Amino acid sequence: MPAINDTSDAAAPIALDSLPGHSIRRLQQIAVAIFLQEAEPHGVTPVQYATMQALANAPGVDQRSLARSIGFDTSTIASVIDRLQARGLVQRDLDPSDRRVRLLSLTGTGHALLSEVVPAMLRAQERMLQPLPPDERAQFLRMLNQLVTANNALSRAPSEG
Repeated sequence: MPAINDTSDAAAPIALDSLPGHSIRRLQQIAVAIFLQEAEPHGVTPVQYATMQALANAPGVDQRSLARSIGFDTSTIASVIDRLQARGLVQRDLDPSDRRVRLLSLTGTGHALLSEVVPAMLRAQERMLQPLPPDERAQFLRMLNQLVTANNALSRAPSEG
């Protein structure tokens, strides 16, 4: 890989697969494709799954806190919640202490769908890691989480989780 600060020949060819950002973007595309293949019968996207799981983990959370917990901007999460609410999976209730705030929770239908999606999500995770030898998977996840944690503040939507 060329030195990051080396600008001596900006027109020199650079192999894209030598760039971590390119590989991370490609891996994210692959991860989404695998998730969608596994979860297709349930009609749930990775973002919708993360939203539903976060609501199951912390029922009655407000939209801003939900967005921060999963690293999404508030406008993106609003449209995700709208779609989940339209499907009868999420409900919004007034916060008794602040009527401007809506508290979010899964409906009974939302909990049932989440239970159905979890096995598909777990299969997707296994498929994503399958190319790695089993003894290297934990190391990969540790390193991946180290990069995410160290660079979290640079995100357009930093996570609090």
